[in-house]
Amino acid sequence: MSTTMTISLEPRLPTAVPDAPHMPDAVDAAARAARLESLLGDPHDPANPHGIAALAAADARREPPAATEELLAAAGLGAEFVPAGSGGRLTRADLLAQVLRPVFRRDVALGYGYGITSLFATAAVWAAGTPGQRAVAAAPLLAGGRASIVHHEIAHANGILRDEFTAGPEPQDGPGAAAGRPGGDYRLSGRKDVIMNAARSGAYVVYARTAPARGPRSHSVFLLDADVLAAARASGQLAHLPRVPTPGMRGGLFSGLEFRECLLPRHTLVGREGEGVALALRTFQVNRCLIPAVAVAAADTVLHSAVRAVTAGRTAPVARRWHKPLAGVFADLLAADSMATVSLRALSLLPEHVNVLAAAVKYVVPDMLRENLEELAGVLGGHGYAHGDAQYGALDKLVRDLPVAGLGHAGTAACQAVIVPQLRSLAARSWFSLPEPPSGLFRGGPHLPDLDYRLLGIAGGDDYLTASLVGAADRLSATRRVGGQMAALSDLADGFVNELRGLRADCVALPAERAALAGPGVAVLTDRYALILAAASVLGVWEAQDGTDAFLADPAWAVLALTRIGSRLGIAVPDLPEGCLAQVLDELIRRHRTGRSCDLQGTELTR
Repeated sequence: MSTTMTISLEPRLPTAVPDAPHMPDAVDAAARAARLESLLGDPHDPANPHGIAALAAADARREPPAATEELLAAAGLGAEFVPAGSGGRLTRADLLAQVLRPVFRRDVALGYGYGITSLFATAAVWAAGTPGQRAVAAAPLLAGGRASIVHHEIAHANGILRDEFTAGPEPQDGPGAAAGRPGGDYRLSGRKDVIMNAARSGAYVVYARTAPARGPRSHSVFLLDADVLAAARASGQLAHLPRVPTPGMRGGLFSGLEFRECLLPRHTLVGREGEGVALALRTFQVNRCLIPAVAVAAADTVLHSAVRAVTAGRTAPVARRWHKPLAGVFADLLAADSMATVSLRALSLLPEHVNVLAAAVKYVVPDMLRENLEELAGVLGGHGYAHGDAQYGALDKLVRDLPVAGLGHAGTAACQAVIVPQLRSLAARSWFSLPEPPSGLFRGGPHLPDLDYRLLGIAGGDDYLTASLVGAADRLSATRRVGGQMAALSDLADGFVNELRGLRADCVALPAERAALAGPGVAVLTDRYALILAAASVLGVWEAQDGTDAFLADPAWAVLALTRIGSRLGIAVPDLPEGCLAQVLDELIRRHRTGRSCDLQGTELTR
């Protein structure tokens, strides 16, 4: 599919950020996250009804964890997915991720089954809905219920993205006219077997085909509320299909729907007819940034399990053979969190320029985490087979759930489809040409604007993150004479800048015709670019440290993280300076023993 757009070729600074103090939002989000952490209790307590063992047992029974979902409903988690202007608590995407991490730290399926997919569903309404539609979409979430997204079909589809519904105009002499409604109603038809929470949601947001030809105007979005669904069931126009077994997220979350010429009143159309593809491109950017951010929390739990496996009952130091995998995975989690956090802040700070970054973070972080789980499986050894165990069972479940969360190959292909067509233009107009982004992209703070779906650009835009990479390399060159970790950091930054320079040469030579952008060579360009953005995120976050966290202000973690990213990229990397690995490992052990998360926030955990 293609879109028509106008792109300015003039380098420009992002729009200035207004000094609107949002510190109360940030403080309140941290408090809500801490409350959820406390309510959910010690995840490793086998007697905890909301712990890893209980959640794994529900998964094995292929049913949702009812007690924990009731707890989350009572805690008002649904309000986190409703914008503050519609009665909820959603202000900034980075704060939303912070609130959700206690849930995902216990179980990815729990976070999806009761939570994040309701935002994925209602996002189109927050982007293009009328005030009435926004109120309708908010109602079930504020009452503790759910909303389901009913995806359109895409290439490389898996069960979730296979099959779609069609919506056609209601005949002029149809039941709508007989009921006294003016024209403009629709009839919805089709069958889809795999929809998350299809049997449990109070509203559906359906991406339905309204034009037979492929193209940017092929689909439209419809909001089906409780009244529309009740009428459809009563008339036999809606049938619920049986639950579908899945290899991951096995807790009975997926089932299907079949609509049979279901009457949809005109008011169910969200935005304009034919706007579905544009709304998907706009709103999925938020999803792509959120999924990696919360997946980091799930991997954090497995890392703690691995540290427990090699330290429990021991007074001696950690065996040397575990230093590299443990410290390396910790550095990777900090790198993944850096990239995810930068992308979440970009949704507020650079909304017109985030579409490629959002695809890149969703492209690279799940793969990085998958590699991390393989490394940790080696550390856990026999503990890794302790299915459902409160101490060590997180690995087994996350290995199954993570591909479902990332939509597997279909999710990867969708991210490539966003990135590849824009590489040529980014190379020509953005790389080595733009000023650096606002410091808030790496520093956070009280002055970030709220997330506004309506401002998100769907194509084009510029790449300011690579400008920060070039700037960081320039600044670090003056520190090379210090030697040690600072010299290594400078060498690594130069290596990534040189890789960006080579990537630019390869991308400007790409054909202009979209149809010619296929094959493994183009996929490699995507890999290289996404990893360069990951490196830029790490450098930006490290440079932005103010000394409050002595470990993050020290270069050791950044050196190790960049060394591992560079190795994935295949560029020459310097030897790790003496003491670098030990310094990162010591911090990991300290966080494990004091009950702190292994991300940028170092949050206090319930234990």
